[in-house]
Amino acid sequence: MDANAAAMVEASRRAAAPVRRGGTPNAAFLVAAAEAAPAELARVADLVTVRFPWASLLRGCVGREPAVAAGIASLVAAGGLLELLLAPSTRDGLDDVPVDPREVVSAACAAFAVHGLEPVDARPATDADIVASGSTWAKRLRSQRPTDRPVMLVRLCRSR
Repeated sequence: MDANAAAMVEASRRAAAPVRRGGTPNAAFLVAAAEAAPAELARVADLVTVRFPWASLLRGCVGREPAVAAGIASLVAAGGLLELLLAPSTRDGLDDVPVDPREVVSAACAAFAVHGLEPVDARPATDADIVASGSTWAKRLRSQRPTDRPVMLVRLCRSR
């Protein structure tokens, strides 16, 4: 789900590949803002991923825009996972977004706790985690190592 259809072109192309080549036949792509997640998708996803968000999506992931966090959380099924790869930096110009890794993790966990999601893994992302995201931004981050933009992996589960 992305408010910008063009941002999903590569991911949807990869998902359409045969399973033997890494395709995901049950992936769905939707043009919509996170804070306006369709009610028809409430609690249907076993896995929701947010990769390197910025602007309002980043603000939502760290609790600065509660409607965004609520929209993301609404998609996660009972027993499902929400997986976040977060890499905020002071260069982003978002003064109210934490950049210290511990504060990023704490803020993300708090943002989704109110929606019934509990942390199951929260740590610095490994190179393997970053590569597995398949993100073009991930490639850029890895090429700039070491970086002043640490990447945090936060996984949360809906227990109810």
